[in-house]
Amino acid sequence: MEKYCISCNVRLVERGFTTFPCPNCGEFEIKRCVRCRKLSNPYVCPQCGFVGP
Repeated sequence: MEKYCISCNVRLVERGFTTFPCPNCGEFEIKRCVRCRKLSNPYVCPQCGFVGP
């Protein structure tokens, strides 16, 4: 199964991307690319609606 950044929808193939559980609900796995992490682009958890940088 391919992974995509939750902020920009880019395919996560390069080094430096991260995955972590939603800080609010802990049920959805947030996936972020290097660029969105560096720029602190916002993301929204589709499970609970939490908005994070």
